[in-house]
Amino acid sequence: MSTIKAQFDGRVFVPEGPVDLPVGSWVEIPAKPTDTASELEQSSLSGLASIATMYPENPDWPEDGAAQHDHYLRGTPKRS
Repeated sequence: MSTIKAQFDGRVFVPEGPVDLPVGSWVEIPAKPTDTASELEQSSLSGLASIATMYPENPDWPEDGAAQHDHYLRGTPKRS
């Protein structure tokens, strides 16, 4: 038996990650509301931070890369 963390979006349950079940499987979901908003944000943010550490910084990326991402990714004119 495994535990699947999911969020209820008002209509369906959305799993936090991949679920290894065949399509059409029936499951029982015991409802145990938790304070997942802050937990999920923290776990998502810490997960993203750990993934980011796996990649070295690119010394060729421009200093204004975040502010001017459309210019560098799509070739639009720079914003002032």
